[in-house]
Amino acid sequence: MTRHSRRDILRSAAALTGGAIAAGSGALPLIGSTATAQTVPGVYGTSPVRRPGGHPFLEGAFAPVREEVTAFDLPVIGRIPPELNGRYLRIGPNVLGLEDPRAHHWMLGEGMVHGVRLRDGRAEWYRNRWVRSAAVAAKLGEPYPWPVPEQDYACNTHVIAHNGRILTLLESGPLPYELDGELNTLGPYDFGGTLTGAFTAHTKLDAHAGELHAVTYSPMWDHVRHLVVNPEGRVARTTTIPVAGSPMMHDFALTQRHVVLFDVPVTFDPEAAAAGHPVPYIWNDRHPARVGVLPRAGGEVRWFDAPAVVVYSHTLNAYDHGTSIVVDLTTFPAPFYAAGRGSGGPGATGTPSLDRWTIDLARGQVRMSRIDDQPQEYPRINDALVSRRHRFGYSAAAAEMFQAYLAVDGVPPDRAFHNALIKHDLLRGTSEVHRFRKGAAASEPVFVPARQPDHGPAAGNHRGAEDDGYALAYVHNPDRDASDLVILAAQDFTGAPVARVQLPARVPLGFHGSWVPDA
Repeated sequence: MTRHSRRDILRSAAALTGGAIAAGSGALPLIGSTATAQTVPGVYGTSPVRRPGGHPFLEGAFAPVREEVTAFDLPVIGRIPPELNGRYLRIGPNVLGLEDPRAHHWMLGEGMVHGVRLRDGRAEWYRNRWVRSAAVAAKLGEPYPWPVPEQDYACNTHVIAHNGRILTLLESGPLPYELDGELNTLGPYDFGGTLTGAFTAHTKLDAHAGELHAVTYSPMWDHVRHLVVNPEGRVARTTTIPVAGSPMMHDFALTQRHVVLFDVPVTFDPEAAAAGHPVPYIWNDRHPARVGVLPRAGGEVRWFDAPAVVVYSHTLNAYDHGTSIVVDLTTFPAPFYAAGRGSGGPGATGTPSLDRWTIDLARGQVRMSRIDDQPQEYPRINDALVSRRHRFGYSAAAAEMFQAYLAVDGVPPDRAFHNALIKHDLLRGTSEVHRFRKGAAASEPVFVPARQPDHGPAAGNHRGAEDDGYALAYVHNPDRDASDLVILAAQDFTGAPVARVQLPARVPLGFHGSWVPDA
């Protein structure tokens, strides 16, 4: 493949996720909290007002914030469960110093992490911080004390914890950046010198084995790589899988015995990269969709023809079932436009739904069935069950996100969407919907168990039901023009929130997050 510049690669590394979804209702004034903020000049889109024909991914619920805020003793409506001791973190693009919005793509915005510290029934603090890449540090007038990585970017797609470290992630090139417990950047992280080449934004932690799995790709490669990071935080195994056409492998699935790869018709376009397109990936009808199954124990990949839908949505989970593999995931209908259609973000021809793909290893077939056709994204489960059979899943619906995805030249479609969090019972085939008011937007729901699960080989031994816990999400409150951390009891999903933690700032629609429990 033709060698491309670092700029091309960084552009192609845009984390092509879904959108986020936050929601809100009644609110109290901010009383009893203290906050400080540092305003950063030169940020486009500080007004949350959505203008018809404007730039939907820089306005409204997507509008970046200008301030890094620190607030203590946050007001709470309701009661924070005292067993929730840790940090709820979520990341997303928050563009810094944008000069020309016409040249911007939402998913290329510099990463900003938003976090709330919960302890003993109190919300101790809220912080939001840009990830300090070399470029961000320069824009903020700060020193950058580390060697600059060859491909450097302020990761904006996921924030996870592994081996006692908090890591921000991007795909297709840049190294993760490590944060401390107060969201300060500690520098780029290469897993103790064991990571070479690209990493991913969508890791899978097998809590039973303590292994962190990743499938990585790059427009420079004629292959993808499956990496296994051991419990000590080092890349212990790398498997190279030949793949033609430089597809974007945004997500993958993991079972106890297999790694599932999604090779879809969104591929790198060298001509678009050379022309300076922000995201040089195109829908490619000449690149057939297929699913690959790699044995975790080692061996050759088996490839299967797949439905022509795009997996730029995300996997809920996967598990082995006899001679089949069951994968639950959200999918967009084809075609999907990673570079967008003039709206400053990705473009779709329809909304994502929750599907089930059954990979029949004996017959060599992939069967698809629809679990739920209501628009939704960002599916999550109880993380202790990653790669094991699950019953419950959680997802989010965001009106403004789906309108922006379907927009052409910034004009939203004439269709009503709603804001909600959704709980799926995949055994019974039912769902519960916790709806939020118009003008609210809710982020990805993260499930937090009421009791800390065991770690290591016994990690699957739950000390409670699979849904014994809470769903946490940032939810915009239009009355305050700020966000709440909403805590729902998973076993009373449609009931009133257990607690609303009132944040002093707005959390823009963004990407993924994690619960980081106290050790």
